[in-house]
Amino acid sequence: MSTPWRFPDYDAHEILHFVHDQASGLRAIIAIHSTHLGPAAGGARFWHYAKDEDAITDALRLSRGMSYKNAMAGLPLGGGKSVILADDARTKTPELLAAFGRAVDSLGGRYVTAEDVGMSVKDMIEVNRQTKYVAGLPVEGGEVGGDPGPHTSLGVFLGLKAAVRYKLGKDSVAGLHIALQGAGSVASGVALHAAAEGAKLSIADIDPAKVNKLADITGGKVVETSDILGLEADVFSPNALGGIFDAATIAALRVPIIAGGANNQLATPDDGARLHARGILYAPDYVINAGGIINVCTEYLGDGDERLVRERVEGIPTRLEHIWAESETSGRDPAAVADAMAQRLIGRG
Repeated sequence: MSTPWRFPDYDAHEILHFVHDQASGLRAIIAIHSTHLGPAAGGARFWHYAKDEDAITDALRLSRGMSYKNAMAGLPLGGGKSVILADDARTKTPELLAAFGRAVDSLGGRYVTAEDVGMSVKDMIEVNRQTKYVAGLPVEGGEVGGDPGPHTSLGVFLGLKAAVRYKLGKDSVAGLHIALQGAGSVASGVALHAAAEGAKLSIADIDPAKVNKLADITGGKVVETSDILGLEADVFSPNALGGIFDAATIAALRVPIIAGGANNQLATPDDGARLHARGILYAPDYVINAGGIINVCTEYLGDGDERLVRERVEGIPTRLEHIWAESETSGRDPAAVADAMAQRLIGRG
């Protein structure tokens, strides 16, 4: 295996912690990018990777994205992420989760975890048995916490509406065609908000049961996963896994706006410039999808209630508008503008 600093996405990460617990079968990576603003916060992803190197790349990219996300959301948190390397059968046991909890605890609070792709509130309960450095736990009515997905969905939808307002001059998505990639938790929330406002939805997902159910609920149309990127629409909303925009896929796009919750949507930094050159308005992913970490932060620090979480999430459109305005003034693409802002905030600009 190559050393991590030879990976293109290694970015002066403070810690890259490799975990192996033979008894439970746990293999995991905990990446801390920056603690400049506070403890590194970011969820745990449970995923089967074709190669160990893919898991390292994911951890490096996701943790850096969390540094930027938390900084741009104005949170007193640094950036970190963990990936649990699932086996072919996606075996997840209480023993494996306990071992992961002990690994998080061994870092003494430099990293705070929560649920991400493949992990649930129930899983966080198991992790919490071994460490206090965890959020996304069950809550009583009116309290802050629990599944961060609905807050992420709300922020993405509000950011999507801001993009529609900025690019198309419309205050509503009523009557607009949104091509939605994904039918998971965040995608479903975005779809429900959009459908309630009268948007027309085309939805694609690798899970037929999920995509058919979401289409039935929202009145959307199911589209093949191979067709969704080239669909003609008013908005393309990526809400699955990242790295989907490269030279080939960008050339095939037939939309004026990209606004979705997937992390690390751009395959390379050059792809932000490619989108900009085509006149496609891009909502930087770690800005638009910050709703979940806003909820997690408020829960972990205990510094507010649901009203404050909602208020903070509703600030996402304003941050996006500042990025787009600077992009228009400077000529730089929105992704590059956002990166420069975030780097200054974490003391690396």
